[in-house]
Amino acid sequence: MKNLVIIRHSKSSWETPLNDIDRPLSQRGIRDAHLVSDALLKYLPETYIAWSSVAKRAKETATIFSHHLQIPLDTIVLKDELYTFDESALEKAIKKCSNTYDNLILFGHNDAITKFVNKFGDRFIDNVPTSGVVLLEFDTDDWNDLKKGRTKKTVFPSHFKHEQHAS
Repeated sequence: MKNLVIIRHSKSSWETPLNDIDRPLSQRGIRDAHLVSDALLKYLPETYIAWSSVAKRAKETATIFSHHLQIPLDTIVLKDELYTFDESALEKAIKKCSNTYDNLILFGHNDAITKFVNKFGDRFIDNVPTSGVVLLEFDTDDWNDLKKGRTKKTVFPSHFKHEQHAS
């Protein structure tokens, strides 16, 4: 079995003109990342490898999640190829994961994420929101042989609206 925990970066800030790759998280993005990562711990596998896009907003999201999920920050592998909005490029990157790892946590970008989870999951998701997490399970021992899997869980900020308004 292979398990993929795919996380869309949190909401980014558009306050200052920057290159896309350099955009930081907005205050809402920071709040949502804390909220979702707190709820995610009980769904994570015991062992995993973690990858992040090199974009600032993805790295900042990974940092917040790593704090809540007790992932040592220095173990998150930054990958240039995850700075993509293309589902095929994302699929290609995931299929390169070493088979010594059964569980992969990945921080990346839309449209690639939504299209990937709809291609490989068994439940249609209109749009994976910022800070959204989708857990997929695949009945294979080889990342390169990924085929249609099972959508085990989604964790989106909207699932916690009442908590957002309370804080």
